[in-house]
Amino acid sequence: MLYVYLLVMVAIIVILSSPKIKGVIGEKSVSYQLNKLDKEKYFILNDLVIPSSSGKTTQIDHVVVSPYGIFVIETKNYRGWILGNEDQQYWTQVIYKRKEKFYNPIRQNYGHIKALEAVLSKFDELPFFSIVSFSVRADLKVTVTSSEVIYTVKLLKTINKYKEKLLNKDDVQHIVEAINESSLKDKTAKKEHVTALKNEMAENANKIAKDECPKCDGKLVERSGKYGRFKGCVNFPKCRFVVK
Repeated sequence: MLYVYLLVMVAIIVILSSPKIKGVIGEKSVSYQLNKLDKEKYFILNDLVIPSSSGKTTQIDHVVVSPYGIFVIETKNYRGWILGNEDQQYWTQVIYKRKEKFYNPIRQNYGHIKALEAVLSKFDELPFFSIVSFSVRADLKVTVTSSEVIYTVKLLKTINKYKEKLLNKDDVQHIVEAINESSLKDKTAKKEHVTALKNEMAENANKIAKDECPKCDGKLVERSGKYGRFKGCVNFPKCRFVVK
């Protein structure tokens, strides 16, 4: 009986440790916080998949439309040290001696905002605000000035600090309707989006392994910098892609 119990516990730990499950947990945590907002003023849209200008699709964790602006929220349920600044293409997660690179979430959210701007092109100069929300399991050691990079527990406080009314009630309603109309509801379309992302990541990793820049297809060459040896694109400074 004890053996069976241990097997079940190990299975649960493995499942909860998977990136997909951790991502879902992070998004649910943010959804719980957002549901505390005044529903008369704030309209919450979760897990959107919308067309992008590249002909592909983009997945957005949360969008909050209000008279005070449109808040686009990217959630990261990471732990450990999180290192980076808004200009770097990749940030670093450090857990003890293990380091993992992940795409700069500020840049990721910028792509989300550009996709929303395309969907809402009939509106003039909409006020978008980017928020990247990390769980409290992370220790943020990032340098940012033009975006909000916060812990999930500070999400409501961050949104509520925007007090200036920038959109009227009709605009808010029309924006919500336009986003909902553009969002792909079909499960097959969402699966295709996830598959496309995985294929793109695999293609980029394959290019890097061949010393090819995944950003501009230039050659990756070894360089020396302030923090040691790294590989960078031969087309620098036009292309600033690096692999540490």
